[in-house]
Amino acid sequence: MGKIKQIFHKNKNTEFYDETEEKMKFRAKDWWKYLVSIALLIIYLFPFYIIINVSLKAFSDTTSRIQFPETIYWDNYNKIIQSGEIFTGIKNCLIITVLVLLVEIVIGCMAAYGLARNQSKLNEIVRSLIMSVMMITPLTILVGVYSTMSKIHATSTYWGMVLVLSAFGLPLVIFLYTNFISSIPVALDEAAAIDGASNFQVFFKIILPQLKTVTVTVIILQGVSVWNEYTYAYYSAEDVYENNYTGYQDFLFSSIK
Repeated sequence: MGKIKQIFHKNKNTEFYDETEEKMKFRAKDWWKYLVSIALLIIYLFPFYIIINVSLKAFSDTTSRIQFPETIYWDNYNKIIQSGEIFTGIKNCLIITVLVLLVEIVIGCMAAYGLARNQSKLNEIVRSLIMSVMMITPLTILVGVYSTMSKIHATSTYWGMVLVLSAFGLPLVIFLYTNFISSIPVALDEAAAIDGASNFQVFFKIILPQLKTVTVTVIILQGVSVWNEYTYAYYSAEDVYENNYTGYQDFLFSSIK
């Protein structure tokens, strides 16, 4: 028995050694992948380095953007913090982003449920219209949107920004939710209906709990999109135009007055 155990342990150690050696050989062959990954990482981080590097220099510093400053100039950050405008901007971005996400998720998932479960020609037309709306660039309708929002006094307001940005993002949200709900078996709805569940109960108790993954996707995509939104927010701020860019406003929006 002792000899059998020794042979067994010896074979086991040999197999472990062979597997380890194969893994090392495999890693040695893929050395170029690590080099490419490191190179791509450096390329990706290089713009951030330039941004941070320039922010640590004085305005009169004319040295290269790549060259790190000999003395770090912290007054740029002190001016931003003392003015308080950056905190106001962050607060506004957070409020608008959260509200837009709530509106898009609530309306998007409920509209998608009806489109995914009711297979009719009308629903197919609606889905085609949603796809076509996704191809429209928001900048192409900027003047019309600004004109409408001005008439209802919705510029420079939270609800106006939330309304417009939600309308811009809803087609994509409905598209994502519709495709995901279509992949959920209809048998679950039918089983719940047999047990006496209404359409609302089926949606909130059966479908909604399964939308976690696609909801995370919506939060990431639309959250980043709304947070980075600049063009419409800039043009909808009437006080900015009145104080600083009146001439440009008259030139751009002269046709809507």
